[in-house]
Amino acid sequence: MNHLPEDMQNTLTGSQSSHTSVRDVHSINPTQLMARVESYEGREKKGISDVRRTFCLFVTFDLLFVTLLWIIELNVNGGIENTLEKEVVQYDYYSSYFDIFLLAVFRFKVLILAYAVCRLRHWWAIALTTAVTSAFLLAKVILSKLFSQGAFGYVLPIISFILAWIETWFLDFKVLPQEAEEENRSEGEAEEKQDGEKPLLEL
Repeated sequence: MNHLPEDMQNTLTGSQSSHTSVRDVHSINPTQLMARVESYEGREKKGISDVRRTFCLFVTFDLLFVTLLWIIELNVNGGIENTLEKEVVQYDYYSSYFDIFLLAVFRFKVLILAYAVCRLRHWWAIALTTAVTSAFLLAKVILSKLFSQGAFGYVLPIISFILAWIETWFLDFKVLPQEAEEENRSEGEAEEKQDGEKPLLEL
């Protein structure tokens, strides 16, 4: 006779605890949950940061600007067709500007592949392009006869050198630190939200 009330009491206690757990699950704030899901989805969809996009845009500007200067140089020195044949087909390291254009193409391909396609978070790619650019331009200026060919003998090497080092500065001091800061901030906000939701889940 005494076992029956105890069994009923255990059943009632179990049903009450199940109702309590269901009520606790419904007590989770749906606004916080949706905000967290949207932040994760937005981070995955965004993919590339604004500062990295600006860097890739500047790399594209580097290629287009050097190309524009080279085309102007071709047109100034006797027409595009004649000068193009002289600088490309009859290439001469000591007097041609074609290799400076190819150097800009090299920088563009390496940097876009590394920092836009592969989304690299290291400085080795920009260090490679800047080192190659600096060494080649220094050798070109010392060994070639560009200075005897007018203003473009000064402009193209100097512009290429400056643009390469601006890209290095921008990546090393803007892109990588800002992305690391944003990542740390987002991880901290996610941890704070998790800490705020834990008491609700544990009830």
